[in-house]
Amino acid sequence: MDSAGRLVAGSLDAVVPDKPGYIELLPYTRDGEQRIAQSLTTLLPSGHRLLVAADRAVIDEMDASLLKLFIGAFSVMLALGVGAAWVVGIVTRNRLSRIDTTAKAIIDGDLGRRMPVTGAGDEFDRVAETLNQMLDRIAVLMDNLRQVSSDVAHDLRTPLTRLHNRLDEALATDDRHAQRLAIEAATAQSRELLDIFAALLRIAEVEGMGVKAQFQEMPLSELVDSIVETYRPDAEISGRILNKAIEPNLTLVGDRRLIQQLLSNLLDNALAHTPAGTTISVALDKPGERAQIVVADDGPGVAPEETANLFQRFTRGQRSRTSDGHGLGLALVAAIATAHGGKARLTSTSGFEVAIEL
Repeated sequence: MDSAGRLVAGSLDAVVPDKPGYIELLPYTRDGEQRIAQSLTTLLPSGHRLLVAADRAVIDEMDASLLKLFIGAFSVMLALGVGAAWVVGIVTRNRLSRIDTTAKAIIDGDLGRRMPVTGAGDEFDRVAETLNQMLDRIAVLMDNLRQVSSDVAHDLRTPLTRLHNRLDEALATDDRHAQRLAIEAATAQSRELLDIFAALLRIAEVEGMGVKAQFQEMPLSELVDSIVETYRPDAEISGRILNKAIEPNLTLVGDRRLIQQLLSNLLDNALAHTPAGTTISVALDKPGERAQIVVADDGPGVAPEETANLFQRFTRGQRSRTSDGHGLGLALVAAIATAHGGKARLTSTSGFEVAIEL
């Protein structure tokens, strides 16, 4: 178009814009049909305006095709998403249903049931394994409770009977001296019962893991060495030999008083149940990730058939039944070892040797 707006050249039937630039939607006529084009108007140096346009039909077809492809892809994705959610929902519901069934069975008293584990290693398996560990721990505590109840009913019957008989003796006589002797004997019996209950409560406290709140880092090597040196005079006076082999600079996160109690119980047992001339040895080392304390003696030891139950409450070896004690010392040793993430075990067939892992 010239500056006056007259057509100079071209076959496009459209109104040429007055201003130069790009127009997205430009109406034009083609073979009597109204159509839409994209256009670019350029102002030439001579004052003429040049209009170049491209029909949008191809672009519209491409847009329609892309829209169809998008709708199709979105529909497939939506179907897959709904299907996957449905499958995950079924799997989740089935897994939770099995866990719920197991939990209800445990509530009803079947304490031997455990949460199902498929072996897939997924989150459900990890939760189930954690719950099973919790249930195992509860089962151990329940067994301990039943054992304590049974042991208390069985092993305290004799001292309670003796206490009752002593009091009956005091009531049955008018002899002041005889009454005093009977009351003193009853007092000794009651003191023994209090000691037993204190030991049982201490074992229950340690097994409940409440002592872990007081754990802190401590020099294990120095502690073991000091306890051995404390017992050395008693060992020498009683005619026994006390040796030690302690690896230096070992530390432990734990309770200092409990470790002292553990070692004291083992050394008291060694001094109480071995004859003069026995060699007692205490060793501390760290063969792997855990520290290990070994207390051993070359005394008479215990019969092989008695070793399985020695760490249970009120269990005593046949040879030690004539000596003082209630069979609670090794039970407390085992509880302290467990509280420190380890275990206590017998490791020798000759003499008596206890290994404590911490």
